[in-house]
Amino acid sequence: MDSPPSPDWNHIRAFLATAEEGSLSAAARSLGLTQPTLSRQVAALETELGVMLFERVGRALVLTQAGQQLLDQGRQMGKAATALTLSASGQANAIEGTVRITASDILSAHVLPPVLHHLRRIAPNLKVDMVATNDIRDLMKREADIAIRHVRPDQPDLIARLVHEGNAHFYAASSYLDRRGRPQAPADLPGHDFVGFGDNAEMIAYAQGLNLEITPEQFHIGSRNGLVAWELVRSGFGIAPMYTKVAEQTAGIERVLPWVDILRFPFWLTTHREVHTSRKIRLVFDHLAEALSNQS
Repeated sequence: MDSPPSPDWNHIRAFLATAEEGSLSAAARSLGLTQPTLSRQVAALETELGVMLFERVGRALVLTQAGQQLLDQGRQMGKAATALTLSASGQANAIEGTVRITASDILSAHVLPPVLHHLRRIAPNLKVDMVATNDIRDLMKREADIAIRHVRPDQPDLIARLVHEGNAHFYAASSYLDRRGRPQAPADLPGHDFVGFGDNAEMIAYAQGLNLEITPEQFHIGSRNGLVAWELVRSGFGIAPMYTKVAEQTAGIERVLPWVDILRFPFWLTTHREVHTSRKIRLVFDHLAEALSNQS
């Protein structure tokens, strides 16, 4: 019996763009197609596979269960296609120039170095300029080529991909907890200090959403520089939330406030639409997407 024909790669690419962009119009712009053409390609893929990949909820397109399953497989195909193209033409080694990546200082120092080591082995002639800042860089003004953000940008000319959902908890140094005690219930909080990571009012409001009652008087020290603030926590000045992966790498730190649920925050990988025409940006974008999606 003859095997069924394989889906057209252009149709899969249209599906991936629609899933990542969230609308046919945005996906069409990202691929340089007209919306009717892209819509026909997605419909053709549904016909080829015999499943419905999207359902419309209001004005938004939402993946069906079949679409979600295909999304992961399609992304793997996209990575494989990019890798095959680079390998076949020797482009990875030939890629050169500078790519500017912006991320928070914490991610830049604690999470990205192993990722960049691997990138350097893949593209040894590529230069990476890390812009470590907690401000949102403006990609449209080319202050950076690729950004790792914890909020999805709303500019229509940017490509944003949700690549990871991180876990965080509240932590404090063992030295601090030995002095001040280990809080086991909400009633213990008034006797503890917190270290500020920037805007204390925002942190207090966020804590209230977690049913944590803390006050401005509990913030005696802090810094908008994440590395400095985390060092203040490690040095025993108080309690603060932190990405679990970073906290687990830090000696002398304990998880506290056990009654608080796990905190979750997204990792959005963002770039401008040059990702479709620049080999070096595409290489770095795909590499970061794969590495961050595999974060434990």
